[in-house]
Amino acid sequence: MSDTNHSGSMPSVFSPLAKALLDGFSEGVVVFDAEGKVLYANQQARSTLSEEDLGEGAQDLLPRLASIGGRLRPLRIGALEVGEAMFIPGTEGATTLAEREREAIVRTLDAHNWKLAETAKELGISRTTLWRRLKAYGLHRDGRSKWAHSS
Repeated sequence: MSDTNHSGSMPSVFSPLAKALLDGFSEGVVVFDAEGKVLYANQQARSTLSEEDLGEGAQDLLPRLASIGGRLRPLRIGALEVGEAMFIPGTEGATTLAEREREAIVRTLDAHNWKLAETAKELGISRTTLWRRLKAYGLHRDGRSKWAHSS
């Protein structure tokens, strides 16, 4: 079974961790390829837009997203421009990439009952990388974290 984008029609170029990070944004994110086709829309963008909106492409969708405060940013690999991302204002949530990554990892850990092998597979990273992230974010295998509140 192939990995697909929001509409199920096109193979996605995003890893599960990249999708989890995009879904962790407090604002909507719509990613366009160099031809202006929608590659991915995170959960916040999908809740704001319809499937028809997301199927339109950049020429029709970008002006409407800009009118509601969307910010367009180029996506580059080195000097090569590979597409664009439109950020649609959100209301709450993590503000840094590290916070979004930590939240994505914790959500996935919770979904898999803190089973590291299953979590790493779901995120598309190795168990070693997951262990490093757990250590970096002060998360412990038993579900405790340095941010945990005692009840």
